[in-house]
Amino acid sequence: MSDGTEVMKTIKRVPGVNYPVLIPNLKGYEAAKQCNIEEIAIFPAGSEGFSQKNLNCSIEEGLKRFKLVADQAIKDGMRVRGYVSCVVGCPYDGPINPKGIAKITEELFTMGCYEVSLGDTIGVGTAGSVKKLMNEVIKVATPDKIALHFHDTYGQGLSNLLAGLEFGIKTVDSSVSGLGGCPYARGASGNLATEDLVYFLYGLGVNTNIDLVKLIEAGRYISNFLAKPTESKVNRAIGDRFKNHKDIIKIASCTL
Repeated sequence: MSDGTEVMKTIKRVPGVNYPVLIPNLKGYEAAKQCNIEEIAIFPAGSEGFSQKNLNCSIEEGLKRFKLVADQAIKDGMRVRGYVSCVVGCPYDGPINPKGIAKITEELFTMGCYEVSLGDTIGVGTAGSVKKLMNEVIKVATPDKIALHFHDTYGQGLSNLLAGLEFGIKTVDSSVSGLGGCPYARGASGNLATEDLVYFLYGLGVNTNIDLVKLIEAGRYISNFLAKPTESKVNRAIGDRFKNHKDIIKIASCTL
C-alpha cells in the first residue's frame, strides 16, 4: 500500500463514482486525507492467523485500531465501509466459526460502518458454508447492510453468490477479469470476475445497466496491459463475436 497516495493523486476521477480506500491504521488515514477522499474501508480479519499475517496483531487489537480510524473518519464527515476477510476459511487456521464472523460484523456496525462486506479471501467457500455463515450474520444485520466478496479459487464464486442472494443480499464486490489476490493467502486467485457476475445476473433477469461488450473490452485491455490471461470465462467465451451487449443478454437469459 506504499504507493496508495500516488495512485489516488494520479487517477482521473469520474463524477458519481465512489473511490473508497483501504485504511489499516490512523497513520494511513492521515496520509489518505491528503488525497481528498470521501470514503474509507476498514478490514479486520475473521481469523487470528490471518489477522497476525495481514495486520500484525490479534483480531481484538485490530478492531481497537479500526475503531480509532472509524471514529476520526466519521468525525471528518467521511463514509466508512467494513470488510471482514477469511469469513469461511483461513490459510492458517482452517474453517471459521460463523458465529465469530457475525460478532465482528456487529462490532463494525457499532463503529459506524454503513455496510459490511463479507470476504471469502482464499475462495474455499461453498454454497453450503455460505448459507451457514449468512444464517448467523442476518441475526445481527439486515440484508441491505451486507455485501458479498468472493474469490473464485475453486470455481465456486457464482454458486456462493447465488446462496447469498437467496438471503436478499444485493451488493457484490467483483473485479474486472478476476484480477486480485492476496500475498498472505497463498494459492488464492483473484476476485469473482465482473464479466462473469454481470452475465450471471442478466441470466437471472437482473438488469445491471452494464454494457457487457464494453466490460469485456475493458477486461481485455487490462489483461493485455498486465500480460496476463483473463480469469473471466465469459470474456474468453464471448471474444469478439458480439458488438451489441443485448445480443449477449439473449444468450444469458436463453431468450429466443
